[in-house]
Parts: sequence; C-alpha cells; structure tokens
Amino acid sequence: MEKKWWHDKVAYQIYPKSFLDTNGDGIGDLRGIISKLDYLKKLGIDIIWLSPIYKSPFVDQGYDIADYYAIAEEFGTMEEFDELLAEAKKRDMHIIMDLVINHCSDKHEWFQKALADPDGAFADYFYFRKGKNGNPPSNYRSYFGGNCWEPVPGSDKYYFHMFAKEQPDLNWENPKLREEIYRMINWWLDKGLAGFRIDAIINIKKDLAFPDMEPDGDDGLASCWRMVENVEGVDALLEDLKNHTFAKKDAFTVGEVFNIGVEDLPDFIGENGHFSTIFDFSAHMLSDGKHGWYDAPPISFDAWKKAITDSQMRVQNVGFEANIIENHDEPRGVSRFLPDYAQNADGAKMLGTVSVLLRGIPFIYQGQEIGMQNARWNSVDEFDDISTKDQYRMAREAGLSDAEALAVCSAMSRDNARTPMQWKDAPQAGFTSGTPWLKVNDNYPVINVEKEEGQPDSVLHYYRKLIALRKSGEYRELFTYGKFEPAYENADHVMAYYRILQGRRVLVAANFGTDTIELDWEVPAKKVLLSNKKRTNAENKLILEKCEVFVTECK
Repeated sequence: MEKKWWHDKVAYQIYPKSFLDTNGDGIGDLRGIISKLDYLKKLGIDIIWLSPIYKSPFVDQGYDIADYYAIAEEFGTMEEFDELLAEAKKRDMHIIMDLVINHCSDKHEWFQKALADPDGAFADYFYFRKGKNGNPPSNYRSYFGGNCWEPVPGSDKYYFHMFAKEQPDLNWENPKLREEIYRMINWWLDKGLAGFRIDAIINIKKDLAFPDMEPDGDDGLASCWRMVENVEGVDALLEDLKNHTFAKKDAFTVGEVFNIGVEDLPDFIGENGHFSTIFDFSAHMLSDGKHGWYDAPPISFDAWKKAITDSQMRVQNVGFEANIIENHDEPRGVSRFLPDYAQNADGAKMLGTVSVLLRGIPFIYQGQEIGMQNARWNSVDEFDDISTKDQYRMAREAGLSDAEALAVCSAMSRDNARTPMQWKDAPQAGFTSGTPWLKVNDNYPVINVEKEEGQPDSVLHYYRKLIALRKSGEYRELFTYGKFEPAYENADHVMAYYRILQGRRVLVAANFGTDTIELDWEVPAKKVLLSNKKRTNAENKLILEKCEVFVTECK
C-alpha cells in the first residue's frame, strides 16, 4: 500500500454551532474554535472537520447552503476563517470542511433563478418535472418525510428534493452545474483546506425516469433511497469529481456512504478509490427501524461486536475506513452502545479504546473525549432537529402515546449530539454568556472539561493517553498499518482483537459484562500499555473486571 499523509492521523469533528460562543449570541463561532486549538492539539488531534459554516437559512442546520463562497455571519467572517487555517497550520493541524453538493438551499441564487424561469437554463441545474394526472411525478418519500416532489409556483412542474423541501437536489447530469461545483471546491482547496467530509454523496446519481416504486408505508410512498440503490452510474460521477478536484491537491476526503457492498469497496477506498476513506456505519445501522425510530430494535452486544469485527475484516485488505462512535447525526455513543451499568467514565473509556485502536482513521466527535451523554428531553418542543420532529410525528401516527414517542426521540435524536459542549461547571456549561440556541445537557456540572482537567483518572486524561499510545513512535506503525484479528471470539461479553505487524502483536480486550471474566491467554502477555482500571502488570491469566479494558503487548 502506498503510504499517504493522512494514514496515521486522528480526526476530530466540530459542530461549530455548539462548540464555543465568544460573542454571547448563543451560537458557537470561529473565534471559539480558534481559541481551543491548543486544547485539541493537546488531545492529539491532527485533522479538524467542521460541520457546515457556509451562509445558510439553517433549515437543516447549515446542510442547506445558500452561498458556497460565504461564511455564515452567525459563525464569523472569511478573515476569521483564514486566521483559523493559519493558526491550525502553525500547530501542524489540518482543516477539512463539509462538502454538501447533492443539494443546496432554496435560497441559493441558482434555485431562485430556476424558480423565476422554470423553462430556463438554471432549471436544468435541478430536477424540474411535470406532474402526472394532477399528481407529483413519482411516489418517493423524502428522508425527512412527505413527498420528494414540491410544486413549482406558477407552473405545472415540480422540483425534486430528497431532504427538506428547502433543499432542492442538484442535477449532476448537467456539465455546467458540475463545472460550477468543481470551481468552488478548487477555490477552497487553493485557500489551504486539507480536504472535505462529503455529505450524502451517493444520492447524486438519479434514475432520470423517476419511476414509481412499490410503496413501503401506509402513506403510499416509497423511500427515496431505494431509487438510489437501484440506479447505476454513480462511479463515473465520483471519478469525474475526484479527478477535477481532490486528486490535484492530494486532498483528504471522507465520504458519507451507506450500504455499499464488499465488491464495491475497492472502487470507493482502494488504492485509486473515489475517496481517501468512508465512515463505518455498520454499528449505527443496527438500530435502523423498518419504518422509523419508533420500531428501531435495541442493539445487543453480540450484534455490535459482530458488526465491528465483520467490517474490520471486510475492509483491511482494501483500504481504510473512518471509525466513529458518534457524530452530529447520531445520539451519544455512551448512551447508545453501552448498557445502563456501563454508562459511566469506565464505560466511556472502554468504548473509546475499542474504537480508537481499530484499523482505520479514528474520528472523535466533540464532547466524546469527556464522555458526554444523551440529554434528558422533557417535551418535543425542546427539540430543534427537523428529522426528530418528523420521527415524533411518525411515532404518534403509528399509535405511540406522547410519552412513548418522546422516549423514542430522546434516545435517537440528533439533538443529543448537538447540545452545547460542556466546558465547565458554570452557567450554560461555559458555552455562552447568552442564551444557547439549544439547551445544555443537565449533567454539565458532573461532565465538563474543566473538572476533568483536574482529575488525573478522568475520561479526558484517558483519551489523551489513548491517542498518545496510538501515535507513539513505538506503536504508530502497528496501529496504522497492522492487521486486525479477532480474539476470544467465543467469550461472552468480551470484545477483543489483536493488531499485528511484522511479528509484533498487541491485544485490546474489554469486558462489557457485569461479572469479572477470567480466561487463559491465547498469546502470553508481555506488558500492559494502557488500562482504564490502573492495571500495570499482566497476570497469569486474562482477567477483566466489569467495564475493564486494557491494551497489552504480547510475547
């Protein structure tokens, strides 16, 4: 494998709106991010991914972009962004941004021109189609509920949107549109951006006939992603995108890609793949309900272990995946993947160790490094997220009571990841001097950066040691390029694996159960490299207490 500059890096996702507010308006800003670069450097972060900071009406929290060349004034100015780039470079850190190019905002100049002339050139930047017998062109349900087709005012046409109606999909079959997008991407790369996280990118290829599909819900609609899964040709578009932009700058790209088969992995993340890496969502997809959150199955330990293991085995001979516990679209991992008895500091350290030392690029989401958890939601009115509100409606329509629907949304809402970062035990958790745009988690007096800075055995201090181990001179190559091999596969409640390179072998072993586990060593241990229970010596047997994880080099 040809070594790339990003192979041994650790990434950190910032949700700018909730990171740190410096001007008291209740919204995080670029100045707040700049002020915390040293904090992130001390944590061991190399790559910072910023969720969207472009000019936007914020119908979908900035994933509806009104101007790709402008910074939203809520976050600051382009001069401050340039300062962020410069300050990150001083610290040998790289900035990547969200690239949202399947759709834009209905306030974007292109769409406004399309609405003004539904038969003109800009209408072909989107998907404008005539209806059928007084109905929309086809029966697709958007990701956020309702039909994917919205009437074009003053016209017999509809426009297509896979997300909110304020997010019209861009027509990637139009070469002029692609040229505009490529020019914009190269403008950001020329500025000094290291790359992009690429949002919903598989959706760019449509079946231009937009055929009706068999309904999969009581509303008579079919999920729009089924059309995407059944159409061929996205590879050609992705290669065109890469060759006109990323490849020219050796940019780091991470694709938000769901449901690709093992046979497609080389095309996506192989030596000459479309992207540097893609996120591993295998564990997160375990809670996909047939109809929505309200019928989402609980995640069992065995299913989670199998999903992680299978994904590692599937990918390691092809390329690198990006490993996540949580992100801005998912609830907090401590609350989602750990049983009640493990939703504490030991559990957070255990889950973090298993994830960060896997083969692939570790992505840490803001607050993960201090063990942030889901919030307690008292009413649906407390939620801001457009998707959560739709899921609440669906749950109620399916017959759930208000309390039951609220419980479902409380467990799964994206807003769990978007509550403000907990910096200290102070009003609004030190996030803002004003009123935060979204409520602060009630547990901020217990879980916050300032408190954990003063506790040597805190989750924060542990994450620093964990990342330092991964990046250490002695073990960097092993944790970057080493083979993944499952260990103790038949031991109940144990998640364990080896990382192996050039005759060296390191074991990562964790006990997700309630009872102490005692096992014979598969390979004798030589020394303990890291432990969340202050274990310093390897015993004659592999002994794991409840919620214990440790990392050992083997003989």
